[in-house]
Amino acid sequence: MPAMPRRRYLLLPLGIAAIGIVYYLLSHEWVGSVMLIVFALAMTIYGWILLPTANDVGPTAPIDPDWEPGTSRR
Repeated sequence: MPAMPRRRYLLLPLGIAAIGIVYYLLSHEWVGSVMLIVFALAMTIYGWILLPTANDVGPTAPIDPDWEPGTSRR
């Protein structure tokens, strides 16, 4: 399954921020609005910085042919 493009992913936090603004305008409750806006900012940071590296495969440790599960080297 291919990864979601960054531009398409960033529509989610934009929509959540819009809901936060509408929520404030309709209810005048700032706590819920701040929670929605902070959540949208956190999703934006995740999508902008961490999401492009989600499919990166880093180096792996070498395999020790003498290792067996349940044994210790004391």
